[in-house]
Formats: sequence, C-alpha cells, structure tokens
Amino acid sequence: MSRVVHPIEVESYRILRERVDLSHLPPLTRAVTERVVHASADLAYVDELVCDEAALESGLAALRAGAPVVTDVAMVAAGITRAGLDLVCPVAEPAAAELGRSAGITRSAAAVRIALDRVGPGAVWVVGCAPTALVELLTLDAAPALVVGLPVGFVGAAESKAALRASGLPGVSNVGEKGGSAVAAAALNALLYVEEKS
Repeated sequence: MSRVVHPIEVESYRILRERVDLSHLPPLTRAVTERVVHASADLAYVDELVCDEAALESGLAALRAGAPVVTDVAMVAAGITRAGLDLVCPVAEPAAAELGRSAGITRSAAAVRIALDRVGPGAVWVVGCAPTALVELLTLDAAPALVVGLPVGFVGAAESKAALRASGLPGVSNVGEKGGSAVAAAALNALLYVEEKS
C-alpha cells in the first residue's frame, strides 16, 4: 500500500526546496537530508548531517529484505510511520532495568544488549534519544546493516556520534549535540518512503 502524501507535506517540501538546493546530493542522502529538515524545520541539518550513500544503500537493502529495526526508545518507534516492520524496543521491559542495575550501565545500554540477543547481526538500529545506547552498540559485535545515530543531549551525544563515525560502521549521524527521536525516525522514514516508490 502506498503512502498518501498530505498537502501540508507537499507544501513543506516546496518551501524547503525553495530555500536550499540539494539536487547535487546522491538520491538516498538527499532523501534523508530533506526528510530530517522537513521533520525539524532546521536547515542547519543540511550542513551537519553526515550520510554515506553506500551505507544508506545497505540499510535500504536490509529493510527490503525484512531486517528488524531496533530503536532505543518508544518515541523513535512511534515516529516510524510504516506498519509491518519488525520493531524491537526493549527499554521499557523490566529485564532492561534489572540488567542495567546488575551490570552498572544505563537502562538504555542494557536494552541494546537485550535487543542484540533477539535480532542478531544485520539489523537496522535507530538511536534518537540515548547516547549511552549508541555507545553500547559500538562496543558490541552487532554487525548492523545501518545505524541511524542521532541522539540528543549535552552529555555524550556529540561524542557518541563522533564515535559512530570513527567506528567504520554504516551509519547516519550529525555533528553536534542536537538530534532526537523525531529526527532519527525521520531519517529511517526517508528510506522506507524510497522503498515504497521502488
């Protein structure tokens, strides 16, 4: 079933494209950049997003093959607008709190460990809230198809995204402290909407 695009979204994209020309970007990078700017109304993301076309192609291929999507928080999962995905988000489960306490890590980091046990390699990971979730993911042998690493905050967010870029994993990130659930979900939605057109 194809997505019905609301006239407000059409107008938003018209305004965006009037303000900035992104036609020089590769197609998936452009789709992600436009969707993030559309979701945030923040043109600074044009210069701050770090996308790699090959990584986005890998993520899109994984989504097309039915890879699970792991999110760090329920707000990211709620922002993903395509039904039928295998969404995994164990952060609210009692096991995440228990593991966090026993291992001396945050609940978000513990949820990453739990999720990896469930999904194994090849998943698409979307982190929009918790820098500790992204840091934990980078310490594990998760072999992700794609990591959308856009956590927000003054403590650890910029550093966790820099670590993602340095890791060599296929990823999307941005430079700086801003990000968030809506932005991370938007980046994934951009790929899902490309998939619908294929």
